[in-house]
Amino acid sequence: MSYPQVHDQGRPLGSRMCHDGRMAAIERPAGTRYARPYATPDRLDLLTGPVSGIVRLPRHLDWSGNAEYDLDSPGRIVDLYRTVIIEAVTSEDLHTFLDARTLRQLWALLWLPDAVRQAWESRFPDLAQIRRLSAAA
Repeated sequence: MSYPQVHDQGRPLGSRMCHDGRMAAIERPAGTRYARPYATPDRLDLLTGPVSGIVRLPRHLDWSGNAEYDLDSPGRIVDLYRTVIIEAVTSEDLHTFLDARTLRQLWALLWLPDAVRQAWESRFPDLAQIRRLSAAA
């Protein structure tokens, strides 16, 4: 079993144990002392969440009162992916609600804080490439 590599300006930060015993990669924005950590999956192919239908996020991910997402609605699926990526604290959250193929399709469209985008793109360079190609188009 390999553990995720997590870095802050090239230095390992560590990881957090998930409810099921797996390790979640934890990313902190570079140069911040008390910043909220961001979870990233070990591998994108582990993201096997739903791709259609209605999804209701648990309160720890979406406390807005509008936590029901219709994945067949382009605007709502983007909202769900953004919410889960920003609010997830374990890789289990990511595996449950995100799908790797859909994530790649939406990546360039997602508005994410710079620290979150950097955490994901440094871990998965193909996402950075997707964004660069999209920006060039």
